[in-house]
Amino acid sequence: MAAPAPVPAGALRAVLKPSGPLPTESLPVRGYDFSGGPDHAALLRSFRTTGFQATSFAQAVAEIQRMITAKLEPLSEEERARAALGGRRPPSGCTIFLGFTSNLVSSGVRETIRYLLQRNMVDVVVTTAGGVEEDLIKCLAPTYIGDFSLRGQDLRRSGINRIGNLLVPNDNYCKFEDWLMPILEQMVDEQETQGVRWTPSKMIARLGKEIDNPDSICYWAQKNNIPVLSPALTDGSLGDMIFFHSYKRPGLVLDIVEDLRLINTQAIFARKTGMIILGGGLVKHHIANANLMRNGADFSVYVNTAQEFDGSDSGARPDEAVSWGKIRMDATPVKVYADASLVFPLLVAETFAQRADAFPSGTPGD
Repeated sequence: MAAPAPVPAGALRAVLKPSGPLPTESLPVRGYDFSGGPDHAALLRSFRTTGFQATSFAQAVAEIQRMITAKLEPLSEEERARAALGGRRPPSGCTIFLGFTSNLVSSGVRETIRYLLQRNMVDVVVTTAGGVEEDLIKCLAPTYIGDFSLRGQDLRRSGINRIGNLLVPNDNYCKFEDWLMPILEQMVDEQETQGVRWTPSKMIARLGKEIDNPDSICYWAQKNNIPVLSPALTDGSLGDMIFFHSYKRPGLVLDIVEDLRLINTQAIFARKTGMIILGGGLVKHHIANANLMRNGADFSVYVNTAQEFDGSDSGARPDEAVSWGKIRMDATPVKVYADASLVFPLLVAETFAQRADAFPSGTPGD
């Protein structure tokens, strides 16, 4: 009988290769143990050692906590004077930029965003036209839960618009037109008789004041002097109404350059800055580009589902922004690949809501 052949040495070396040291701060993987019953706070804390996007979520919590800590740090008189150059907001240790796409305002994430503005927890907002108008329209009529599979042809015949699995009756936009047109008329009057130079942010503040509804993001933004920047304000129902109104009363001018100076100076004169960006596209780049003016944000959290393989800015990881000087080289930015409707309320629950007592709560009508 032939002697057993030796195991090939190359295979042994490949399979049984000895391990080197692990990266610093590597933790053992361990998920939540339900045997002790449900504890939602402990469940979320366990995400740090769960892996995949759960761990990214925990890292985002830590990054936002660093933002908040920096925001609450006292400023020297010199730092306070410099930060005051950025605008009418009270100076703080960290200017927090919040960006979100319109679909999140269509969804129930609107209430989470409204909470942050009501409590003065963020300093600058960037959104799309839909992020403004959907907030205002919800003060006039509700949006409804539907289904992703509802057929477009059937909905169109019924005058119902679909946003994912949300439904917006077209009557809502008719109510919006009835509400908005007299305000546009007043704005043109003030431009012509008082020399008011309207910008998108000034228009949004005016609409927030006119809606006078504490459920509204725009209401709390104008009340707390939080600028809402929307450089593509005409790209939505607001633009439709401005277009229709221009036939009745042409001449309304919106100055986007003044708003550009506003957002850039907010970044330039800040002691530190943080970016929380939900979704991609315009809102992501507008905030990041403003932070280029200071050689990058100190803290950054992205939440979106976009991928980088097509070279889009929406899908770009934070490290690409580092190469452009939009995030600082020594920063610890985090991207969570997830639907913000799932993740963002949980992020706020684990961060801002835990420090609510450190922020003044606005009261309607103050």
